[in-house]
Amino acid sequence: MAKEKKPFGATTHAGRLLKLTGMTTSIASRVAGHQVKKLFQDEAAQQRDREKLMRDVGRQVAETLGQMKGAVMKVGQIASQMQDLLPAEIAEALTVLQKASAPMPFSIIKRQLKKELGDDPANLFATFEEKPFAAASIGQVHRATLQDGSAVVVKVQYPAVKSSIDSDMRQLRRILRLGALFKVNEATLDAIFSEIREQLEEELDYVQEAANLTKFREFHRPEPWIIIPEVVDELSSEQVLTLRYEPGDDLDTVEHSDAYDQALRNQLGSRLFDAMGREMFLLREVHCDPHPGNFAFRPDGSVVMYDFGAVKRIPEEDIKALKDLTLAAYQGDYEALDKLLVDLDVRKGDGPRVGGDFYRPWVEMLLPAFGNEPFDFANSRLHIELVKHTRAVPWKYLESFQPSPRTLLINRVLGGHYWTLKRLGVNYAFRENVEKTLAEVN
Repeated sequence: MAKEKKPFGATTHAGRLLKLTGMTTSIASRVAGHQVKKLFQDEAAQQRDREKLMRDVGRQVAETLGQMKGAVMKVGQIASQMQDLLPAEIAEALTVLQKASAPMPFSIIKRQLKKELGDDPANLFATFEEKPFAAASIGQVHRATLQDGSAVVVKVQYPAVKSSIDSDMRQLRRILRLGALFKVNEATLDAIFSEIREQLEEELDYVQEAANLTKFREFHRPEPWIIIPEVVDELSSEQVLTLRYEPGDDLDTVEHSDAYDQALRNQLGSRLFDAMGREMFLLREVHCDPHPGNFAFRPDGSVVMYDFGAVKRIPEEDIKALKDLTLAAYQGDYEALDKLLVDLDVRKGDGPRVGGDFYRPWVEMLLPAFGNEPFDFANSRLHIELVKHTRAVPWKYLESFQPSPRTLLINRVLGGHYWTLKRLGVNYAFRENVEKTLAEVN
């Protein structure tokens, strides 16, 4: 009889450690070679070689993490959505991790269900599809029906994910630290990894996710066009989550469907934008996994939101700072903007003075997406313009900035939904939406 496949590419702690350590050693050799080589190069050649090094490192990290499930792959996915966290070449290479991963054998899923819910899926459900509806880094989703015939989806966490967090995070930190990929001090790096670790812990607790789903459903009750699945409590646990099935069209379908005309695309974009803004500024919590698979759309103008494992809770002082930051950008008050970025730990307070000449081009690039005139997201080149401008900025100024744990996941939300609006083909003026939400902030 064939031996059953183990849950991970490297299942045991020793196996996972060996795979990650091998990658770390290889990258360390590449970085050391680059450091020696640049002693004999001019500045332009150094920059070309560094970009090639980052691309090579990115491909190697993506390939290795793509073979592994669990915390290490999840962190790689998060990093791919955070352009301010890693060099662009590495972040770009990691985008491959956003694609659906290979599913687990059903025998493992069946064993997990019995361990968590106390019985075989054949006895718990009227029907249970063995082939997963979706597979991701820490779990997979199956379609099923309840005994009363109701359609549900069942999210099952992979075994051993939780126990591998500590070793995976330690190794990943070593990898990302090589070659000073993070231009931040140790205290800030500690805070960033603490923030990611906290989010991972919460994502692995399906009891907490069930509570998040219930809370956000209640918050969005006055907006019937925001659809959030209902939890089936009696068939849920810490590692199994059963939800009422809420269908919708994914972004691939919407992009190529005649059922979604421009007016409907604008309405969907506006409703998604308002939902994120109201969550952030009024609920002070925000759904912070903007992966396109976590959203679906309907021709009646409804937006379906899935997967509330990753939720960012925002302190009151940060809400005030983010509101003031937005207003300072609208008003062109660069002195206030600079102070707020220092307060939010985005700009290092001990760096060179940064004034309006530095901030103005950034604001002029970003504000049209939130302005009084319709912004054509479908044909937007904003992401290209930002990268191009970043490469032209003197390094002494860029070194004054750092990824801040206080804005890390919020930036993930904003960056992720830029791409959602782009793929939806939204052409809309968002300033009134922004001002309406901010006016409600206490």
